[in-house]
Amino acid sequence: MSTPNLDVLEPPKVGATLQALRQAQALSLDELSRRAGVSKSMLSQIERNQANPTVAVVWRLANALRVEMSELLGAERPAAPAIDRVAAHSIPSMSSPDGLCQLRILGPIDLAGQFEWYQLTVGAGGALESAAHEPGSREHLSLLSGSLEITAGGSSQTLLCGETARYAVDGPHAIRNLSGQQAVALLVVLHP
Repeated sequence: MSTPNLDVLEPPKVGATLQALRQAQALSLDELSRRAGVSKSMLSQIERNQANPTVAVVWRLANALRVEMSELLGAERPAAPAIDRVAAHSIPSMSSPDGLCQLRILGPIDLAGQFEWYQLTVGAGGALESAAHEPGSREHLSLLSGSLEITAGGSSQTLLCGETARYAVDGPHAIRNLSGQQAVALLVVLHP
C-alpha cells in the first residue's frame, strides 16, 4: 500500500467560497464577523487565501452563513439520505462556564437562527441566563425530569416534570434549577 506524499497535500482553500457565500447573502465583513465571532481581519485573510481557518472557525462561519461545513470547504453536497442518523458522540454541545448547564444541539446547523432545539441539562443550583434575542423570538421549554424556574418578561414560574412553558425571549430571561436534583428539558427556540 502506498503512502500519500504529505508534502503535496494542502488544506482546502475556502477563501473564494467564503466570499461568494457572504456576498450572496449580502453580508459585509463586519456583519459576518459579528455573527460568527471571528475577527474582521481574520475573515479578510481567509477570503484572500492568506490564512487557513481551524475547524472551529469553519464551524462558526458555516453556522453564521447557515450552510453545511462541507459546502464552505468546497465539497459537493451529496444527496440527502432517507434517514440521517447522527451518533450520540457527534451531537455538539455547549456548557456554561461553571459546568452546571449543558446544551446538546439537537437541530441541524442549517436551521440555526430560525428554529433551534436543544436538550438542556441543568445541575442543582445551575442557571442558564440569557440576554435578549431579536424581537418576536420565543422559547418553548418542556421539562422531562426535575423542576426549573423560568424568568421572562418580569415574571417567574416554576415548571414541573411533564409541563411545558412558552415565553417571549426578546428581553433578558433565565432558566434556573433551584432544587437539589438535576433537571432535564427540551428547549426549542423560534426566531421570527
